[in-house]
Amino acid sequence: MDFSSVHNVHEEAVYEAVTAMAPQYPALADNADLLADVACVALNRMQPRYIRHAADLAFFTTAKEREATARDIHESVDFAFGYVQARHAMAARR
Repeated sequence: MDFSSVHNVHEEAVYEAVTAMAPQYPALADNADLLADVACVALNRMQPRYIRHAADLAFFTTAKEREATARDIHESVDFAFGYVQARHAMAARR
């Protein structure tokens, strides 16, 4: 069986949000590993929603749901940057 087409709908939007917000966090912005950690923390805060095709999502979500999802992604990514930045700063002090 091939499940390679199955993915979490939030992944791409979170990756885009991390990329867009990275310049606001200069301590993390140039570290790909830390940015990947930010994406993981943000995705773990989101309710997973799996699809196979983007058209599946467009068909079954309302404008209100899309707005709520965009807000949730922004809040999750913002939290994740703060969390990873704090953990990175604590580790640097050791």
